[in-house]
Amino acid sequence: MHIAAHGFEAVELFATRAHFDYHDNQAIGRLAEWLSDTRLELHSLHAPIFEGMKNGRWVGSFSNASGNEKRRAAAIAETRVALDVARRIPYRFLVVHLGMPSAEIEATQASPLRDNQPDAARRSLEDIVGLAAEVGVRVAVEVIPNPLSGAASLVRLIEDELEGVDAGICLDYGHAHLMGDLGEAIETISGHLWTTHVHDNGGRRDDHLVPFAGTIDWDAAMMETQKIGYDGVLMLEVADTGNPVDVLQRSARARERLEQTFVTF
Repeated sequence: MHIAAHGFEAVELFATRAHFDYHDNQAIGRLAEWLSDTRLELHSLHAPIFEGMKNGRWVGSFSNASGNEKRRAAAIAETRVALDVARRIPYRFLVVHLGMPSAEIEATQASPLRDNQPDAARRSLEDIVGLAAEVGVRVAVEVIPNPLSGAASLVRLIEDELEGVDAGICLDYGHAHLMGDLGEAIETISGHLWTTHVHDNGGRRDDHLVPFAGTIDWDAAMMETQKIGYDGVLMLEVADTGNPVDVLQRSARARERLEQTFVTF
């Protein structure tokens, strides 16, 4: 109820079983009731990327870009289950990570060649788009810090390698800021931007701060976003600091500031 009470109209759900058990029909039913009671729209669902978190680190990661076919197939299988949620609760976009963030690979000392294979990523995206079409969902690939998923890499993938595959981009402002020039990233994905993740950081860590709490120039970012013609949802993706109501209050204030520079919110 607090989310709607603070003026938000749409949400994105993170499909990780430690947060929301997308395998559980009863959990899906409860979610449907909650959305109906609050009159919130399920705008998007984030495809599974791990089973849970412990001490801030991923546990049981999924990589749809793995060179290990068994591991890649497991990631696709989990994504299929998450897409089945749309059979009971319609949503517009499935947000997909291609492979693993570079920081997670470094933290686990895994091989980037194993988990971030370009050919495996392309095949997985083709598979996922096909599965999503069956339930009326569109796939937006997220800008994340790895070689597969920078703004320019995703545009090349969509324009040059995915013949007849209907996929777009989810611009994660915080991730793009970590990867370099946010304004350049916004311009690069023009024409492919379908949805967003909005959060801030200090330029070094993926902190998921409330906008204006980090070093992103939000006036410039919103101007660039309007310039490319995007008028869709700005989906806040901020960290839980232990007091959800406080986070909502700060997020609502940030939304008001963003509205001053971005007319459609």
